Amino acid sequence: MLKFILNYSILLFLKKTKMKIVFASNNQNKIKEIQRLIPSNIQILSLKDINCLVDIPEIATTIEGNSRIKADYVTQHYGYACFADDSGLEVEALNGEPGVFSARYAGEEKEDQKNIDKLLNVLSGELNRKANFKTVIALNLKDQQFLFTGTIDGKIAFEQKGLNGFGYDPVFIPDGYENTFAEMTLEEKSKISHRAKAVRKLIDFINKVNISEEL
Repeated sequence: MLKFILNYSILLFLKKTKMKIVFASNNQNKIKEIQRLIPSNIQILSLKDINCLVDIPEIATTIEGNSRIKADYVTQHYGYACFADDSGLEVEALNGEPGVFSARYAGEEKEDQKNIDKLLNVLSGELNRKANFKTVIALNLKDQQFLFTGTIDGKIAFEQKGLNGFGYDPVFIPDGYENTFAEMTLEEKSKISHRAKAVRKLIDFINKVNISEEL
């Protein structure tokens, strides 16, 4: 009986101390990828979870700017501590394009396949395939904003390969690897990706400032 009481007390404590923070996205691929990296004592809430059904406009001219806009929208309209990310593919031969416009490179409908088709078409015959992925996370906490950046260098494949991931994963080969992101498992990708690097910086910050007292 005593053992049961102790175990029940521990469960109540864990439930009480579980952190909740909004991730300003409804992109299930991103949420799944980030939740895998976040410690189990932190619960990620999506925009849908807080009944935010607005498609927050990404009107900034930089990746950092878009992450700031999304985080600020949630904080200003819903009052939650939250973080938002924005990512972009920067191709050297295209002077950094598609960059901040990566998601809508081929149009406002944001279709991954159309974006990939356009990129491969634009790079047709181009031997310089160097590129990098960049993620910037903006965290809004107690009237302050903190930024965390993750990047990974690589190259654009001549054809798409793999069925996993999303976005430009089928054509991005990270340096030191032969496979595209889309040929990797989520676990493999999560060890090296730009988003994973930014999230780990976020987690390190959370641990240092004892965010559990802030949320």
